[in-house]
Amino acid sequence: MVNTIIRNATIVNEGKSFVSDLWIKDNRIERIGNIPDLQSEVEEIDATGLHLLPGCIDDQVHFREPGLTHKGTIHSESRAAVAGGITSFMEMPNTNPPAVTQQLLAEKYAIGALNSMANYSFFMGTSNTNLDELLRTDPSNVCGVKIFMGSSTGDMLVDDHNALEQIFSNINLLIATHCEVEGIVKRNYAEARERFGDNIPVAQHPIIRSREACYESSSFAISLAKKHNTRLHILHISTAEETALFGNTLPLAQKRITAEACVHHLWFSDEDYAEKGFLIKWNPAIKTSTDRAAIRTAIVDDRIDIIATDHAPHTLEEKSNLYPTCPSGGPLVQHALVAMLEQVKVGWISLEKVVEKMAHAPAICFQVANRGFIREGYFADLVLVDLNKSWLATRNNNFYKCGWSPFEGTTFSSTVKSTFVNGTKVYHNGSFNESYRGERLLFNR
Repeated sequence: MVNTIIRNATIVNEGKSFVSDLWIKDNRIERIGNIPDLQSEVEEIDATGLHLLPGCIDDQVHFREPGLTHKGTIHSESRAAVAGGITSFMEMPNTNPPAVTQQLLAEKYAIGALNSMANYSFFMGTSNTNLDELLRTDPSNVCGVKIFMGSSTGDMLVDDHNALEQIFSNINLLIATHCEVEGIVKRNYAEARERFGDNIPVAQHPIIRSREACYESSSFAISLAKKHNTRLHILHISTAEETALFGNTLPLAQKRITAEACVHHLWFSDEDYAEKGFLIKWNPAIKTSTDRAAIRTAIVDDRIDIIATDHAPHTLEEKSNLYPTCPSGGPLVQHALVAMLEQVKVGWISLEKVVEKMAHAPAICFQVANRGFIREGYFADLVLVDLNKSWLATRNNNFYKCGWSPFEGTTFSSTVKSTFVNGTKVYHNGSFNESYRGERLLFNR
């Protein structure tokens, strides 16, 4: 039985910031406002000078289990997530084996129930031949269907146009897409290989996985969605051109086509390859500072709806390979929120907008039940942050199983002090409640 009062916090919620008390009873927010002393046993937390945010909902992570657990596990990466203020995640299907049947999807949910410190959902994976399995997906307890319209980690490329037509025309829940045209990427890679051999410089990555490949694929996905009135969500937008594909005239809850940007595309640019090398090799590639600026603008003006991580850990040994065998992706969940709080201090985004894009918007976009907002009756998924306590990110203070971060050497101005999942304090000042397990996300569909 949880009974906690957080006093004098600056609550950031639904576009407003205000000082208030908040009462957590069991796993829900019981009351927001002036709360008198309670007669019953209660833990009181003095949050004077701290900001209380709704827990972040990360709609795109790769936690590597089953089959790739040398990189990360649902337990290790959800542990890092709660340390970063992420209280719910949606995990991708390109594990080993890939989650392309209902049985394999159920097995991932069983692992989540046993091991996840955060709330969880898992995408159903697509192939060129598994439409029957997709149609059996329950929209009330599965976040969505994932299509790789461009190969990434794993082997789940859906490149058959008839299969794509069938998926877009028959699936009635959200379809999330990784958009890159495989033929363009292969052509560019062949040219780079002819020029450089195996020693392809990392600076060639955004040339190989080019803006043309991204734009053509995103445009094609949108054309299919418009043709079939599909609920489409395009992941990790990386080019200025793509931002023009999305609108901001409708409220998010009414949009049929939405988009996501990732922290690494909002923080880094191709100028950072010289220092960071293959540590910031992602698919889609990090591109120019002009692209970064355009994505930031689209976040602020609501053409892009969600900020997420695409957390995708690999070992340092794997990241040390030459380009042809160096995998794309990196760990981000522990540092995503503080990285965005740093961007608040840079000045292009407000604190309220960060909360909107990392908590409210994922809840609206995916129709998550009773989460993503600080509201009475909602689950008490909350994060207390100190906006004035700086710290240096090092290899010794990250919680990723892979043991490294692209943010090593960065001094962050803000610190995640405490994270609550369903009312339980699962993280506090570097310590974890290892006995707690999160809950399966449910959806109002």
